[in-house]
Amino acid sequence: MGESVKGNITMETPCGTLLRELEQIWRDIGEKEEEKERILMEMEMECMKVYRRRVDESSKERAHLHQLLAANEAELSALVACLGENDLPLKLNKYDTSLRSKVANVNLVLEKLRVKKDERLRKFTDIRSQIEKIRAEISGSNCESDGFVKREDHDLSLRRLEEFQAQLQYLQREKSDRLKKVHQYVDEIHALCSVLGHDFAKVVDAAQPGLYGQNPEKSTNISDKTLDGLSLSVQTLRAEKKTNLQKLRITVENLVKLWDLMETSEKEKAQFTKVASVFGSLEEEIVSPGLLSPETLKKAEAEVDRLKKVKASRMKEIALKRRLELEEICKSAHIDPDISTAPEKAIALIDSGLVDPSELVANIEKQIEKVKEECHSRIEITDRITKWVAALDEENWLEAYNQDQNRYSSGRGAHLNLKRAEKARILVAKIPAIVDNLIKKTQAWEYERNKSFIYDGVRLVTLLEEYKLGRQQKEEDKRRYRDQKKIQNLLTDRELLYNPKPSNRSVANLRKTIGYGPNLNRSGSMTPSFSGRISARGGCTPELLTPRSYSGHTRTYFSGRTSQSSATQMNVSYGSTQAESMSFTSISGSELGSPRLY
Repeated sequence: MGESVKGNITMETPCGTLLRELEQIWRDIGEKEEEKERILMEMEMECMKVYRRRVDESSKERAHLHQLLAANEAELSALVACLGENDLPLKLNKYDTSLRSKVANVNLVLEKLRVKKDERLRKFTDIRSQIEKIRAEISGSNCESDGFVKREDHDLSLRRLEEFQAQLQYLQREKSDRLKKVHQYVDEIHALCSVLGHDFAKVVDAAQPGLYGQNPEKSTNISDKTLDGLSLSVQTLRAEKKTNLQKLRITVENLVKLWDLMETSEKEKAQFTKVASVFGSLEEEIVSPGLLSPETLKKAEAEVDRLKKVKASRMKEIALKRRLELEEICKSAHIDPDISTAPEKAIALIDSGLVDPSELVANIEKQIEKVKEECHSRIEITDRITKWVAALDEENWLEAYNQDQNRYSSGRGAHLNLKRAEKARILVAKIPAIVDNLIKKTQAWEYERNKSFIYDGVRLVTLLEEYKLGRQQKEEDKRRYRDQKKIQNLLTDRELLYNPKPSNRSVANLRKTIGYGPNLNRSGSMTPSFSGRISARGGCTPELLTPRSYSGHTRTYFSGRTSQSSATQMNVSYGSTQAESMSFTSISGSELGSPRLY
C-alpha cells in the first residue's frame, strides 16, 4: 500500500514534495516501517474520500444538467406544440457533447418561446374576453372569462387564434344587427306612440326596464329578452293603431255622410280636416301626431253624435231630399221608384209619428243603394237601348229623306244629307240584329236575376217583341205595296197594248178590280190616308227630320207601344192587309199567268 502511495505521488507535485519531506523526517526520527505503512494507508484513505466526494458531486451535477436539459426540452416541445411552431427560432446542435452548452441553447430558445406565449396568451385573453362580453350581452347574463386561460392555454396556435377572431367577428356582426333591430323597434315605437298619443318612455320602460341606463357609456341592452319585449310592444301598438284606425274610419265615414246630408259649411269641417284625411289614406301614410289618440276618437265621435241630434230635427227635409235623389236616379235609369217612400206618404208617416224619421231615411238610403246596384247591372242593356233608339231616329230620318222630292237638288247641305243617308242605310240594316241581341241580353239578365227587366214601366222584352212584330208588318206592307205597283204597271201596259186610248171608265174598273181604290194615285205613290196608316205604325213623316227634332218621336213610340189601343189597331190593320194580299194573289195568278201578255 505504501509503495502504491509512493508511486502515485512521485510526480513533481506539492503532494510529492511533502511526501519526500515526510520520509526524511521519518528517517531522522527512526520511524518504524509498520508505522510508516499505517500512516500512508490512512493518508491514502483520506485522499480516496476526497476524490469520491468530488466525483459524487460531479455526478450529481451531471445528473442535474441531464434532468434540466430534459425538462427544458420537454417544456420546449410543449411550447412548440402549444404555439403550433414548426420551425424553432434557434436550431439545436445535436452533436454538441457539452451539457452546459445544450442547456444554454435550450434556455435561449425557451426564453423566446415564453415571450411569444405570453404575447399570444394576451391576444387570446383579449379576444376571449370580448367574445364572453358580447355573449353575455346577447344572453343577458354576467361576463365570466377568468377560466379561459386554465381551459385553453394548451392550444395557443395561430389556427386557434383565427378561429376565435372569426367567432368574434361573427358575434360583432350579430351585435351590430341586434343594435340595428333594437333601434328600429325603438324608432317604430316612438312613431306609433306619437300617432297614438302614448308616453314613449313609459312604453319602452314597460317593454324592457333600463333599456337605456343612466350611464351613457353603458351599451344598449341587446338580449333576446329585450328584443322579444320590444317586438311584443311593437305588435301591440300596431294592433292598437289598426283598431283605432278602423274605428276612426267608421266614425269619419258617418261624419262625411252627415256633412253631405246636412250640407255642412267648410268652416265647420275645417277643424276635422286631419281626421277626415284618414278615410282615403293607407295605414302607413298616417303619421300625424295624436291622429289616432283616444282623445281624437272621442272628439270625432262627439261631433257625430252632435250632428245626429241636429239631423233628427231636420229629418223631414232630409227624407224629402233623399227621396228626390232616388227619383232622379230612377228617372235616369228608366226604373219606377218604390212607392212605399213616396213624398206624400213619407210626409204623412212623419207627421203621424208612426215611423221613426231615421228609419225612413235609412230605408230610402237602402233603396238608393239598391237602385244604384241595379243601374250598374243595367248599364250594358241601357247602352244597347240607346244605340237602338239612335238607329230608329236615323231610320225615320231616312224615310223622310227618301220622300223628299228635292233630295238630289244642288242646294246647300245636299251632299251632307247624301253622306248621312248612306250611313243611315247601313245602320238601319243592322236594326234587326241590334234588336235580337238586345232581347238575348235582356233575357240573360232576367234569367240571372229571376225578375223582369222593366223599362219605363214596361217589360223590355215585351216591348221589343211588339216592335219586331210591327216592323215585320211594316216590311210586309212595303213589299205588298211594291207588288201592287208592279201589277198596276203590267195591267196598264196590257190595256194600252190592246186599247191604245183607254177610257177613264176602264181604268177606274181596273183599279177597282185589283183592289187599290182611292189609296193609289197615278204616279204609283200612296195617298195621304194610306201613308198615315204606315206612319201610325212607326213609319215616316212627310217632313225631313233630324235626330234632335225626332227625339220626341222616339219617346212617343215607347209610350204608344205600351198602350192596348195601338196593339188592337195593329191587329185590325194586319187582318185587312192579309185580305188585300189574297185578292192580289188571285189576280196575279189569273191575269199575269197568261202568255198573251208577251
